Formats: sequence, C-alpha cells, structure tokens
Amino acid sequence: MDSFDAGAGGILRQPKAVWATAGASVVAFMGIGLVDPILPSIAKGLDASASQVSLLFTSYFLITALAMLVTGFVSSRIGGRRTLLLGLAFVVVFAGLAGTSDTVGQLVGYRAGWGLGNALFVSTALAVIVGAAAGGSAAAILLYESALGLGMACGPLLGALLGDASWRYPFFGTAFLMAIGFLCITVFLKEQPKPARRTSLLDPVKALGHGGLASAAISAFFYNYTFFTVLAFTPFVLNMTPYKSGAVFFAWGVLLAVFSVLVAPRMQKRFGSLKVLGGSLVLLAADVLALGYGDHTTAIVCTILSGAFIGVNNTVYTELALGVSDAPRPVASAGYNFVRWFAAAAAPYFAPKIEEWTDIHIPFVVAAVTAVLGAAVVLVRRRALTHEAEELEPKHAAEDGVTVHAG
Repeated sequence: MDSFDAGAGGILRQPKAVWATAGASVVAFMGIGLVDPILPSIAKGLDASASQVSLLFTSYFLITALAMLVTGFVSSRIGGRRTLLLGLAFVVVFAGLAGTSDTVGQLVGYRAGWGLGNALFVSTALAVIVGAAAGGSAAAILLYESALGLGMACGPLLGALLGDASWRYPFFGTAFLMAIGFLCITVFLKEQPKPARRTSLLDPVKALGHGGLASAAISAFFYNYTFFTVLAFTPFVLNMTPYKSGAVFFAWGVLLAVFSVLVAPRMQKRFGSLKVLGGSLVLLAADVLALGYGDHTTAIVCTILSGAFIGVNNTVYTELALGVSDAPRPVASAGYNFVRWFAAAAAPYFAPKIEEWTDIHIPFVVAAVTAVLGAAVVLVRRRALTHEAEELEPKHAAEDGVTVHAG
C-alpha cells in the first residue's frame, strides 16, 4: 500500500452500504475467535477431548476452503447483495443450532454449515467493500483489515463474557448479531449489477496457474498453519478461565488490529512489502517457539505478542493476493483463500494430535517451522511476487475505477 495517508484519510468517509457491510464483517470475523476462550468449557460440557473439540475449527475452515470455489460462481449469478444475505442467513441458522448441540459431533457439523455461510459472506464482502468504498482499493483494504482486526479482538471477549455463564450463549449471541447484520445489509446495500462474465467453479483453480498468485497462496498456507496453531491450540496450553483466556485473546486481537491497519502500511512504505513479510514471519516463528517452551507467563506474553506479527502478515498477504496476478480480484482472492484455508483446517486437528504423539512443545516447533517455510517461499519467489505485482498495478487501478460502480 503506497498511499496509506490517502487511504487513511478516506477510510472514515464511506457510503452507508460500505459501513453496513464492514459492520457485518466484524461480526463474521468475531465468529472465528469466538470459541477460543470456551474451548476447555466445551470439552468439559460435552465430555470431549482437546482433539475432538479442535474439530470445531477444522470443520469450519475445511468447508470454508472448499466453498471458495463456489462463492464467485454464486455471486456472479445472483449478485453480491443476495450472496451476502445468503451467507448471513446460513450463519444465523447454524450458529443458533450450534448452541443447541448435545454432542461434539453435532457441534462440529453445525460449525461446518456456519463455515459455508461465512465463506459466502466474507469473500463477497471484500469484493463489495473494494468496489463501493470511497478512496480506492487502499482505503477499502484498510477498512476490511480493520473489520478483521476488530472482529478478531472482540470475538474472544464476547466468547468469554457470554461463555462464563454457559458455553452455549456465545453461539446464540453470534446468531443474534448476524441477524442484525442481515437487516443492515437489507436496508443499506442496494442490489448491484452482476458481472459481465459469470465465474465458473474452476476459475479460482485456473487463477492459481499464475506463478505470483500460487507463490503467495503457498506461502500463506504455511503461515496459516502457524496462525491457527496459536489460535486453536494455545487455549488448551494456557488452561485459563473463560474470562482470563478472553482477556488474553482480546489483547492479542487489539495488537492484530493495530499492526494490520496502522503499523504494516508504514513499514511497507519504508522497507517494502516482501522484506516486511519475510521478517515478520521469522519473528513469528521465534515467538511461537518461546510460547511453546516458556513458562505460563511467557506463554501469555508470547500469545499476545503474536497478534502483532499476524496483523502485519494479514495485511501484506491480502495485498499480494489482490494485486499480484492478472485475474479479476474476486477470482484471485477465491483461489488464494482456497489454498490457505486448508492449513487453517489442518492446524487445529494436527496440533493436539502431535501433542498426543510427542509432548506439548512439539506442536509449537512444527508451527515455527511452517512460519519459516512461509518466509522461504517469499525469499525464493520474490521476483515473481515483486515484479509481476508492479507490472499489474496500473491494470488493477483501472479495474478499481470500473468496480466502484459495478460492485
């Protein structure tokens, strides 16, 4: 992002439709970290093991990954507004059903349905915000990352506040908030013209044939394994009450939001995106190792601190995914997310399994290695990631001028 100041200046002056979409996005991202502080409570309430409860993340993100092939197909046929509303409706229904679960199997199944709704909503929301935001793509990406950061910060806090009374209440609370988001989108977002060309189910996969986009996706795959080891496995390591765990992940989310929106763009402007990304990934690896081998206080500090590195990485990866290839942005984003969300599904499953096979330290060693692998991909493929993105910037700038009206 070369013009953070311009983007920041325009980020607050947005149409109501953009604010409605961004507000609903906050709640959608809250759903990711919502279960963090209540994972031990869910395990106790449903008499389940840590690896069983971690399937809440695995089912959610596995369906999210697969749904990325469907989102463009659906939105190019029924329009962005209807796709957003369909996704929100899925979340309202399945989040509400999750709160009624009597077994961990039911809860995992409902989370899968929730993941489908979230995929339809989140992928389309980014396209809507980029298309309708005032100030161009820079302001739009900042607004989207702000929604992500705020949602990530507030999700664990809401989970802790409601989950202290019962692990079921956070799911009901999410359903209620998403219902409000559904009403806001209905009222403030007008139906937008459908794209001139319909997206096929294979378009996102074909987009990955581009070397730059494939490199960004593979690097993000390794990074996401580290990210979701921290998010899904650390609550069991900390073994704290919902309130205390919620406070830790709220602080983590605040750092994520601050570094993604305020710090990352300034660092990119000074040092360049790939240097910032590579350095942040290596620092995240060191932080995760310290988390795994330190005492309880060290684990808390390193968990919170990881939010800073994750915030930086999220912003840079989003920009790479949207700007490095010649594919339309929604298609490129779908292909990129299709790859990286598989790691988000794998980490919550394998981390507790690795602990069972070895000891509590090794899942964090694996997470540190995957972060370094992500940095290695950036280093080896830096020419494709840099030069192709620079060459395509004028094209995407022109594309933004069109999508302001098309959405």
